[in-house]
Amino acid sequence: MHGTRILEEADRLMTVCNSCRYCEGLCAVFPAMEMRRSFSDGDLNYLANLCHACGACYTDCQFSPPHEFNVNVPKTLAIARADSYAAYAWPTVFSGLFARNGLAISLIAALSVAAFIFGFAAFNDHQVLYGVHTGPGAFYALMPHNAMAVLFTAALLYAIIALLMGVRAFWRDIGEPVGMKFEPKSLWQAMKDAGQLRYLDGGGVGCVNEDERPGDWRKVYHHLTFYGFLLCFAATSVATLYHYLLAREAPYPWWDLPVVLGTLGGIGLLIGPIGLLAEKFKRDPVLVDQGRTGMDVAFIAMLFLTSFTGLALLVCRDTAAMGPLLALHLGVVFSLFITMPYGKFVHGIYRYIALVRYARERQMMGHV
Repeated sequence: MHGTRILEEADRLMTVCNSCRYCEGLCAVFPAMEMRRSFSDGDLNYLANLCHACGACYTDCQFSPPHEFNVNVPKTLAIARADSYAAYAWPTVFSGLFARNGLAISLIAALSVAAFIFGFAAFNDHQVLYGVHTGPGAFYALMPHNAMAVLFTAALLYAIIALLMGVRAFWRDIGEPVGMKFEPKSLWQAMKDAGQLRYLDGGGVGCVNEDERPGDWRKVYHHLTFYGFLLCFAATSVATLYHYLLAREAPYPWWDLPVVLGTLGGIGLLIGPIGLLAEKFKRDPVLVDQGRTGMDVAFIAMLFLTSFTGLALLVCRDTAAMGPLLALHLGVVFSLFITMPYGKFVHGIYRYIALVRYARERQMMGHV
């Protein structure tokens, strides 16, 4: 017996697939499945997060609908995967709320923080909101650096703690095989697999869309989004070092490293999310968990808005629009932080953990 109906269905499908094994060359899910003869809830959640949802196994399967076996691995694992985000979230109550109203909650949080910053500035000096501020420290005319640092450090720390609690619960539940520990070789292999999106290729032909013609655009847009996010994070990290180690205050010249990194990352976070949304609506509905589309859209939308407001702020920072744009950008960033543990962001972390386990299991089985 399993904890949910969808895990019962996933067990049934894995039993059928374990008897067939036609799809073992498509991705990591089927070799990992073949290492088992029975499946606990943790095993099934592990396999669900190992799945990259390319859809190739559905089109290749001789038992997919309308066959009486009704084998639909991509959709079943997509539902189980989304359920796992809520199951391992900390605190769980927030995850359930976000799953139902993800986009609305994200936007409300962003606008609320923006309004708070507006109010903070207006309380001190309402002329600051629409004044023209240039040179080092201009951003802090709206809100002092220390107040800004405390607000966003608290939000980031909360997100990190909540994510770590979720990862801890996931790691414990997927079960630790005998002799399995985090070790450099499996960590590095998982890092390479995740960085290359190795299993988002349908066994080498690409992801399946509504016309069943495989393509690599989902991989391209995932790369733009992921590496765009890393570049923006790097820009923020460098700016933090500038401020505390070199006593250099933002905003920085357009040619300086934080601005260059942030601009490149911002461009990636504009193109990538738009592409992912377009590809999402092209996918065959039979392959996806349509009930949780809102969770995906919320995360993608917040990434796009973070980039859009950041680039708009860069362009308009020497104008009277700087104050309102800075407040809006900070609100979006704050919202992104506090919703990270409950939205689609966690799929990257859980998938990486699943890839670490897969790499370690293959080593234990004597595979390269």
